[in-house]
Amino acid sequence: MTDVVTVAIPVRDGGSLLNEVLRAARAQEVDAEVELLVCDSGSRDASVATARRHGAEVVEIDPASFSHGGTRNDLMRRASGSHVAFLTQDATPANERWLARLLAGFDEAEDVALTVGPYWPRPDAPRPVRRELAEWFAAMAPNGRAATVRLERAERPIARRLIPQARLFFSDANGCIARAAWEHVPFRDVAYAEDRLLAAELLGAGYAKVFVPDAAVLHSHRYPPLAHLRRCFDEWRALREVSGYVEPLSPRAVVEAVREDGLSSLPHHVTRAVGAFLGSRAERLPADVRRRLSLEGRA
Repeated sequence: MTDVVTVAIPVRDGGSLLNEVLRAARAQEVDAEVELLVCDSGSRDASVATARRHGAEVVEIDPASFSHGGTRNDLMRRASGSHVAFLTQDATPANERWLARLLAGFDEAEDVALTVGPYWPRPDAPRPVRRELAEWFAAMAPNGRAATVRLERAERPIARRLIPQARLFFSDANGCIARAAWEHVPFRDVAYAEDRLLAAELLGAGYAKVFVPDAAVLHSHRYPPLAHLRRCFDEWRALREVSGYVEPLSPRAVVEAVREDGLSSLPHHVTRAVGAFLGSRAERLPADVRRRLSLEGRA
C-alpha cells in the first residue's frame, strides 16, 4: 500500500454537493495518508472556503486557463501521492472503502495504470438514467468481480478507434491513476473526453486497466430535455474528435428504450439520440450552430 494517496478534484461553483463529496473523501478508511487537492477555476460561491474547511490544498486558477486535460495534468504534477484518485465536484464516494478498493485494483498486476469504478444513480435520477447506468457498468464485470483489461499487440495501434467500447472505459469522475504510468502517458489537452483518450493511449502503450465494481460513487444527472440534448451533443462530439466514432440514428432503438422505460421517458431517449447523432457530425455544422448546441458553449 502506498504511503500517500491523493484525491484530486477540479471545481467551479461546487455548491452543496462539493461539501458532501469532500466529507466522504475525508472519511475514507485506507492504509495511507489521504491528501485532498482541489483546483478551483473562478468559483463565485463558497467552494474555496468549503474545500479549505475540509483540509484540502486549494489551487486557484483563472477560468480562462481551465481545460479538462491540462488542469488534471497540473493536479497530477502537484499531487504528493504515487496514486491519484480523481473525482468531480458532484461524484460522492458511496462508502468509506471506495478509495481502498480503487487502490486494491493496482495489486492485480504490475502493469496496471488505471483503476475505475461505477456510478450509482442518485435518489432523484430518472428511470432511464438508472437503467442506462446499471446496464453500462454491468457489461464491464458480468460476474461482479474486478475485471482487468489489456489490449493484444495487434489492437494497440488502433486503440483510439475502440474508445466507445465498454472495455476501454475510464472516467476521471471515479478513477485512479498510477503516477509512474501518467509520467509516461499524460492527459492530452483536449476539450472533452480527456479520460477516454488517456485510457486508450495507456492501453495502447501496453498498460492494463482494472474495473472495480465495488468502488462506486453517487453520480448522475437530471437534465431538462434541451440541456440533455446539448450534453449529449458535447459527449458524442468529443468521442468523434478523439476516436472517430460516429453514432448512428436508430429510431428502432429509441422505440425499444421507450418501451422498456415507459412513455414518460420519450423526451430523454429522443434528445439523447438527436444529441448523439448531431454531436457525431459536429464538424459538418457551422460554428455558430455548434456553439448553440453545446452545453459548454464550445464552437
